[in-house]
Amino acid sequence: MEPSAFRQLPKIKTSRETERKLGQMSPFELKNSLIDLARHHTNKGSHTVLNAGRGNPNWIATTPREAFFLLGKFGLEECRRVMDYKEGLAGIPAQKGIAKRFEKFLKVNKKEPGQSLLAELYTYGVKNHQFDPDGFVHELAEGVIGDQYPVPDRMLKYPETIVHDYLVQEMCGNKPPRGRYDIFATEGGTAAMCYIFDSLMQNFLIKRGDRVAIFVPTFTPYIEIPELDRFNFKVTLIQAKGLNKEGMHNWEYTDKELDKLKDQKIKVAYLVNPSNPPSVSLSARERKKIIDIVKKDNPGLMFITDDVYGTFVGGFRSLMAEIPHNTLGVYSFSKYFGCTGWRIGVITLHEKNIFDRLIKELPDREKKALNKRYHSIHLHPEQLKFIDRMVADSRSVALNHTAGLSLPQQIQMMLFASFALFDKANSYKQLTCSLIQRRLHLLYEGMGFQIKPDPKRAGYYSELDIMLWAQKTHGNDFARYLKKNYEPVDVLFRLAGSCSVVLLNGGGFDGPEWSIRVSLANLDEESYTAIARGIVTIVSEYADDWKKTIG
Repeated sequence: MEPSAFRQLPKIKTSRETERKLGQMSPFELKNSLIDLARHHTNKGSHTVLNAGRGNPNWIATTPREAFFLLGKFGLEECRRVMDYKEGLAGIPAQKGIAKRFEKFLKVNKKEPGQSLLAELYTYGVKNHQFDPDGFVHELAEGVIGDQYPVPDRMLKYPETIVHDYLVQEMCGNKPPRGRYDIFATEGGTAAMCYIFDSLMQNFLIKRGDRVAIFVPTFTPYIEIPELDRFNFKVTLIQAKGLNKEGMHNWEYTDKELDKLKDQKIKVAYLVNPSNPPSVSLSARERKKIIDIVKKDNPGLMFITDDVYGTFVGGFRSLMAEIPHNTLGVYSFSKYFGCTGWRIGVITLHEKNIFDRLIKELPDREKKALNKRYHSIHLHPEQLKFIDRMVADSRSVALNHTAGLSLPQQIQMMLFASFALFDKANSYKQLTCSLIQRRLHLLYEGMGFQIKPDPKRAGYYSELDIMLWAQKTHGNDFARYLKKNYEPVDVLFRLAGSCSVVLLNGGGFDGPEWSIRVSLANLDEESYTAIARGIVTIVSEYADDWKKTIG
């Protein structure tokens, strides 16, 4: 849609007081109001709502899903082989000889979509990891059918091994530290966050009113959860204040900001890497600085790193690889593979870690309380690892016997992981990354900017600082006019009401107050050109109004 068409749409008016109140809401809640507004005005025109407010990708990984459904066919055959009634009742898979039957199944279905991934997975497990063939295939068959409780509850044996290899490849750049990671399969990254906050408190690793550090801008719940009465944490913000030579944000953390982590009163640091919404990963300089601080100044610091967007950065390296003993990692499969509806993610913790050590160093009174909490699930509760405590806490301990992510979810997770492992040419990675990079370039070109290459940029989102743009294009007087006469969210209401474009307020992520977040994942390429034109139109309207005030 051309800017002139945008100008013909009806204008929306909201009071500054209303906008001020709405600006204090979570951006994800504010989004719902903006969507309603955009839909209302869409009904009056011939255009559609362009909702770039949520990060749900508009692509899926097909091959792992084809493999899942084909595996489901095998699982059903195995069930019917044991027992089969016309009323629709069958048995459950039998382990003896199942590997040979699977090999035969793969030959019979050689031309079926997904067969090659299943065949490669089977060969990889047996040859590379010496999996017991019958045990491996039996877990695949039972997993895809979902006829059992998860055992082990933290994660199934064979999927954990495959997902471990995937994390080593994607989160550690194939250069992992010594030792292994324990993995807890969770209902996506959101469940992982809830479990982590809860278990840190339950195990006295952090207490109500303690000090934590949060790297900002960041995913809003990381800001909001510490403010809840149950936690009431004192928060130190580590702000991405870095600017490039042109005076624009590069979203890096200066040494001065990172030095805040030297404060030993800070118990936990929360980081999204690559960041959300700036969508850039830590640089080698930033990682080295953090490593030095942990080793020299604050060795007791616990890091929580959410690395869901790491797969969109070439050669990505998480803090779980750099300071593994201090870092608890969170990864969700949702964005990279287009599977938000599957709700699959993991918590990773190195087998040697500070979380376990700090529990052993707790005062006797707190140790006694924890032994009482976990005594029903372990003969020696003091030996229970922190990651296994998280599993128990996720089911209020008493329901630990039914804990764990559902078997079909774990099998699909393993298939996603194996798909990436076997893609030696990185074809899928290159395609997904190029997809969002093209959209990013169209957005910036539409606003009249050229975006420079940055190897740290994931590009899944873009955070646009409208105030900085205003200063660059029209000068400081115009910027002061905006601040004096409008609320930062006013631009979002104008975009929704006049252009049917839905974006999120960057201030809600503790970013610059006048910044806006654009998701590059969920719309087609042409939409980002239209969104850029809408932003240009709104800023031009502000500038026209300002020019009237100065004659």
